[in-house]
Amino acid sequence: MAMAMHLVQRLSMIVGVVLGVVTIMFVLSRVLAPSPAELLLGDRPSAEMIAKMNDELGLDRPLAVQYLDFIGNVLRGEFGDSLLTKRPVLLEVRERFGATFELTTLAMVLVLLMGVPIGVLSAVRQNSIIDNVVRTVSVAGVAIPSFILAMSLQLLFYGALGWLPLQGRVDTSILLGNPIRPITGLFLIDAPLTGNWAGFTSALAHIALPLLTLTILLLSTVTRITRNMMIEVLKEEYIRTAFAYGLPKSAIYYRYALKATLIPILTVIGLTYGYLLGGAVVVESVFDWPGLGAFVVSSIAQNDYPASLGATLFLAGTYLLVNLIVDLLYAVVDPRLRTA
Repeated sequence: MAMAMHLVQRLSMIVGVVLGVVTIMFVLSRVLAPSPAELLLGDRPSAEMIAKMNDELGLDRPLAVQYLDFIGNVLRGEFGDSLLTKRPVLLEVRERFGATFELTTLAMVLVLLMGVPIGVLSAVRQNSIIDNVVRTVSVAGVAIPSFILAMSLQLLFYGALGWLPLQGRVDTSILLGNPIRPITGLFLIDAPLTGNWAGFTSALAHIALPLLTLTILLLSTVTRITRNMMIEVLKEEYIRTAFAYGLPKSAIYYRYALKATLIPILTVIGLTYGYLLGGAVVVESVFDWPGLGAFVVSSIAQNDYPASLGATLFLAGTYLLVNLIVDLLYAVVDPRLRTA
């Protein structure tokens, strides 16, 4: 019962936050941004042309009426059509979210599989050569700009070695000759399901460089958090007692010490993953990855307000949903929170 009430409270907060984000974006797009009519009509449009376009877009109505209409459309699941592509915003978001979700989810999985064990090893062997190397690489990984890392990997693996493709999600020949039939929107899953192994190979090769870039950038943060938390936990009395009783070191490190660090690690993972779903703009731009982050930035830059508002709402909801899942996982990891 207590967990159900907590869930209801969190969902209520999510609704309030999403409403606040949409309101801010709506006001900014109407008050501070240039007129969409002027951008669509090109250079030096006449006043009559602007007035006609504003009437067609509904921009000549009072701001409050436009806002209420927009909220009503959102509640019905209608985000309108993009002013630039003339396609439904929901369709644009759905197509691009698959690319972003595939890239960021794979990056987070690799980071967890590598970052946590490396952080544990570094903490266990504190001040050793391994620990010094891990700390140095972690600091370098945090300090290096993402676009510098991305372009350096392009120069190495595409320019110098010729092992991996430069940009895009699949080869042009795949898109034109044997395209991957969308089922989930994730090419690495859809291609094997439809028997398109050429498409799978191409998708795997194209995702390698952006995936490597994000993994290097995120690995540093997760490794450092795991190391620092493990060092603190290894100083606790119950850990020293476990060593005194002669328990296996692997059990002490991974069953007891690591379990005590899971909450801060989960926090970092939730915040980072939620941010990446809409914030991997630089990596998507450098590798010409057709994701949602680059789409949002392009929509805002060109004042495509239906697309920017719809995509922003989707990203805000996704970010809050990820953090809700992390919040619920706290109770799974720590029984004391379930009791509270």
